[in-house]
Amino acid sequence: MTAWKDVEDAVPEFAARVRKIFAAHKHKTIATLRADGGPRISGIEAEFADGELTFGSMPGARKGADLHRDPRFALHSPSVDPPEGNPAGWAGDAKIAGRAVPAGTVGGDADGEQFRADITEVVVTGLNPEATKLVIESWTPGRGLRRVERE
Repeated sequence: MTAWKDVEDAVPEFAARVRKIFAAHKHKTIATLRADGGPRISGIEAEFADGELTFGSMPGARKGADLHRDPRFALHSPSVDPPEGNPAGWAGDAKIAGRAVPAGTVGGDADGEQFRADITEVVVTGLNPEATKLVIESWTPGRGLRRVERE
C-alpha cells in the first residue's frame, strides 16, 4: 500500500506542488469504472491529511458502487487556464491514480463512506519556464520520478 506520506517522503518538492495544485479549488474530478467496464466521471472533494489522501462517496452513489466492484480510480485536480500573457506562470494539472481502499464512514455531518488512496501514480502536467514545451512529471512507487518534455 502506497499512502500519500510515501509520496511526500520519496519526492517532497514534487508532492508539495501536487498538493498546491489540488488545493487551488475545492472540487476535483474522479474517474471510476462502471460495471460494463466503461468510464464514469464524477465530481468529488478530496483531502490530504495525516499522510493519507482520502475522498468520500454519498450513500447510494454510483461511484462508491464502482469502487467496491473495481477499486481503480483516477483523480484529477481542478483545471485552470494558464494566466493570460504569462503561460509560464501556470501551475499545471495534477493527477493521482490508484486503488480506493474502504476506510469507514465519512466523519462530521455528512453521511457516506470514506476511501483512502493506495497510490500507483502521480502526474503533473505543466509548461517549461519559457512556455515552449509541455512538461510531464510522473512518479510511481517502483520507478520513482521521471520528467518528459514535448514540443
